[in-house]
Amino acid sequence: MTSDLEPPARHSRTAPRSDREGRDHLLCPLSACAEELGGIRALLESAGLPTRDLESARPEFAVVRENGQVVAAGALQRFGSSALVRSVVVAEDRRGSGLGRMIVWRLERLARAAQITELILLTQIASGFFTRQGYRAIKRTSAPEDMQASEVFRSLCASSATCLVKSLPYSAKSEACCV
Repeated sequence: MTSDLEPPARHSRTAPRSDREGRDHLLCPLSACAEELGGIRALLESAGLPTRDLESARPEFAVVRENGQVVAAGALQRFGSSALVRSVVVAEDRRGSGLGRMIVWRLERLARAAQITELILLTQIASGFFTRQGYRAIKRTSAPEDMQASEVFRSLCASSATCLVKSLPYSAKSEACCV
């Protein structure tokens, strides 16, 4: 079992590398650059995830690239000492490969480095995935008020979405990024 400060065990910390199909990819999720927003948006839309507020909310994305294309992404939208985990998505042909866990791991490291102590998310279909990553269900009204006022809480995610939370103790080690 890995600690919260280590990448998921199935993946190397080196990048780039070729897999069995000859695809070059980065095995460590990296922060997205502005030019990648179009690729991120397309990936989110292909998975049926909301994109309407990406420009106004300006979440911080982490991505995994393969052959120059974004194949996995996730984002943090900060609200004081809490952050909303949003838009964790993996390309359909890459699901089940551990990329989702890698994105969540990277987002948690980014959050710890920013001294965020609590991550919250809303999901319709991935509560099992996040529960396995240490998140637990809470009432939607338990989220910070400013987060509840966000477009994600107000209108982008259905009121039936499950609200999950994970507490993150700060660690100076979490500031190091994988290389």
